[in-house]
Amino acid sequence: MTDSYLIARVLAGDAAAERSMYDAHVDRVWRLVYRIVGDADQAADCVQETFIRAFSRLSGFRGESTLGTWIGSIAISTALNAVRSLKRRGARVVSIDDAPEPGVDPQGGDPDLKQRLHAAIDALPKGYRTVFLMHDVEGYTHEEIGAALSIASGTSKAQLSRARARLRSALGAFAPES
Repeated sequence: MTDSYLIARVLAGDAAAERSMYDAHVDRVWRLVYRIVGDADQAADCVQETFIRAFSRLSGFRGESTLGTWIGSIAISTALNAVRSLKRRGARVVSIDDAPEPGVDPQGGDPDLKQRLHAAIDALPKGYRTVFLMHDVEGYTHEEIGAALSIASGTSKAQLSRARARLRSALGAFAPES
């Protein structure tokens, strides 16, 4: 089913088409907003808000990018607005009761490196972090990132390069010695 056919069916009021559109994009939207907001409950709210906005604005979709990229740009905007709102309210505090149990990481890997990596990503400027997450984590192309963020693909490439350089610097202590 092509994007244009799916959009036409959704605009015609086909509930099954709405579900198909949601199912096709929800996983990617979830991963993207979760990485931006860092909280599962807040991410769920952002995903819901993303699809509410997408469905309400679908008639304005011009097809200048893929449907996934368009929905991704709505998701990024929603997540960044949520982060700004949380920062204004000072609500990024996690209760000690919500903290994971200490112990062995079931996925393996150096826990110190993982902590430092997450901290280093969180410390990146907003633009660098967003481009890094979209490109290196979610697999968006620079053209898709540019369309989603309303920036030139060259700007996306530059921000990714700078983000990687900052991450290399922040994680230099974990580099293997040769």
